[in-house]
Amino acid sequence: MAKCIMVQGTSSNAGKSMLVAALCRIYKNRGYKVAPFKSQNMSLNSYTTFENGEIGIAQMLQAEAAMIEPSIHMNPVLLKPKGDFTSNVIIQGKSIGDMNFYDYQHKYHDTAFDAIKDSFNKLSSEYDIIVIEGAGSPAEINMRDQDIANMEIAHLADANVILIADIEMGGVFAAIAGTYVLLDDYDRSRLKATVINKFRGNLNILKPGLDRIEEITGEPVLGVLPYDETLRLPEEDSASLTTHNFDEDKDIMIGVIRLPKIANFTDIDPFEAESDVGIRMIGVNDDIGDVDAIIIPGTRNSTQDAYELQKSGLADKIIAKAHEIPIIGICGGFQILGEEIIDEEKKESKQGTIKGLGLLPITSEFKREDKIVTQSQATIPDNLCGIAGEMFKDIVGETVTGYEIHEGTSNLLNCNALLNIEKGQGNDENGLVDGACHENIFATYFHGIFNNYNFRREFLNYIRAKKGLEIQTGEDPYKAQKDYSLNKLAEIVENNLDMDIIDKLIFKE
Repeated sequence: MAKCIMVQGTSSNAGKSMLVAALCRIYKNRGYKVAPFKSQNMSLNSYTTFENGEIGIAQMLQAEAAMIEPSIHMNPVLLKPKGDFTSNVIIQGKSIGDMNFYDYQHKYHDTAFDAIKDSFNKLSSEYDIIVIEGAGSPAEINMRDQDIANMEIAHLADANVILIADIEMGGVFAAIAGTYVLLDDYDRSRLKATVINKFRGNLNILKPGLDRIEEITGEPVLGVLPYDETLRLPEEDSASLTTHNFDEDKDIMIGVIRLPKIANFTDIDPFEAESDVGIRMIGVNDDIGDVDAIIIPGTRNSTQDAYELQKSGLADKIIAKAHEIPIIGICGGFQILGEEIIDEEKKESKQGTIKGLGLLPITSEFKREDKIVTQSQATIPDNLCGIAGEMFKDIVGETVTGYEIHEGTSNLLNCNALLNIEKGQGNDENGLVDGACHENIFATYFHGIFNNYNFRREFLNYIRAKKGLEIQTGEDPYKAQKDYSLNKLAEIVENNLDMDIIDKLIFKE
């Protein structure tokens, strides 16, 4: 059976996911078979595994850090919030429907926990080390009896726990001490060490606080992790969009519509690796400004977000820009660009059927009983129309990959598809084509479409040529950047934390 270590946080976004990824890479580099595990995750950024199941994007990244294929068993319970205290519940990769918070916590707890134990046992039999990530804070004492994400998992796995706290949020010492105080003796016995994250400044100033925390908790502070702005790794939580520093001082500006229910916004990550490309996040009440293209990304609720775009007036601004620059839709953004989103049974939201932006001659409909979750592959066809035909003429016949997570289907009315499906589902039940292109617009159900370097390169080179900028070729900068970031993250952890103590916590020496 695998040896286990668990990382819990004093709050959400404290750095649990990144520390788990770093430990996965460190112990993989030492020759161990390592797997990440997060029993229950709440995130709108998800990924499709080889089993055609959904997991949180953070577990995909952690698996990449461990140099293994992501699996549904690395995140057996995924909750995708829909609003009004309701989430789509994913168990071992498959949606079992929407549930409100009370029903999930009180009526589905045992079923979810059984799936967690099953997935943990599968991983434990296959790997040497499992690095476990908690969720939120273990000190949510009002919900301890329903816990299947923090201390209950530490006990299940017989794992020692490292507590990580974010100093940027303020009150870091109170958060650490408060977590220890609020836990009962049984749970507190699992907490064996503390890490402080995202520190900027003189470490000597912090030292008296570190000494006092060790006195209060009786456990060591493993070290302080510095804030490194060069790291570029996928974010799990849409809350990170408020703190993420997007560079807008670039030759090419990509405007990204920050939909109220935005999901899978990691689709834009590859652009940050391009040296001449900046990102501008555009909220529903913002002006679009001077951008060279607009992306409408995925959303957990396309009818509600279509309504919000229209109500705010941003829809009219996007429509006006469509005569000047490329507009791209991904998944829910694809549906929003169409003429109508048909939702007679109000499966998506209380808005029901709603008009889209009318920029693509398509209609989309929510009528499927099941949800499309699949890894996908397609080729660039030779009959692309509009701006897509100009952009991608040199890569006709090339293969692109991505992954699909959608419930709607889309019908092309008077336009051509963007992709010919080889593997996956695409627009409808026939599974022959995906996406659409028309005039200055193109769209797709493929998440990760811009991870395909040749596709992204041709898209950007079209814009570069229009602006008289240098055409880019060569190796994929996004792949190089992600490899660099994972290795640098592991290096930061090894250089700043007491790895001898971590070894002892894992192997119980």
